[in-house]
Amino acid sequence: MSVPSISRSVIITAGGIGKRMGAEIPKQFLELSGEPILMHTIRKFSNLRDAAEIIVVLPQSQIQTWSDLCLKHNFKIIHTVIEGGKERFHSVKNGLEKATGQLIAVHDAVRPFVAENVIETCFEVAEKKGAAVPVLDLKESLRNIGQNPSIAVPRSDYALVQTPQCFRANLLREAYHNDYQTIFTDDASVVEHAGKSVSLVSGNEENIKITTPMDLKWARFFLANE
Repeated sequence: MSVPSISRSVIITAGGIGKRMGAEIPKQFLELSGEPILMHTIRKFSNLRDAAEIIVVLPQSQIQTWSDLCLKHNFKIIHTVIEGGKERFHSVKNGLEKATGQLIAVHDAVRPFVAENVIETCFEVAEKKGAAVPVLDLKESLRNIGQNPSIAVPRSDYALVQTPQCFRANLLREAYHNDYQTIFTDDASVVEHAGKSVSLVSGNEENIKITTPMDLKWARFFLANE
């Protein structure tokens, strides 16, 4: 494996129980083709042409379960596991304490189908411009239901946001020095709140966030056709 000109880290963040799945286990531990979803996600980053340090952030209550799953599935891809925080913001902040890369990507644990070219493009644009986020154009019509009555809004003014969201490490660390706010829905919003701009790149449609039973059906289809 070639050594990249600039070091890279990826922080993979995981959440709690998959309630929308009707499951009693965390979404990232649900099996997809015989393995937990999280293993598929980690493998996606371990297969990059240039090495990336992998840091997995889990709730404290899930760390032993993950260790047991790695033994059960003989999962040996090198990664660091650390304890998460109350909100996603705090989990990423914990991950930043361990990340050593000059570029840092933050990715959802339940997005195992991000394309390699999307990851590489995000890293490349982040290196040049500071921050990069993959997005998709909207296909459906969009309405603002916060109005009464609801009103149609132009879908060309909006985009669907995905991960990995990639940043120069110094820029992301500086942004995370700020205190948590409820408006922080992702890393891009944290960085923008700190006064930095974010570049958008094209994502891939398969890069779904597996949160519902229908998502899991799509995931099985994507895996069967990879």
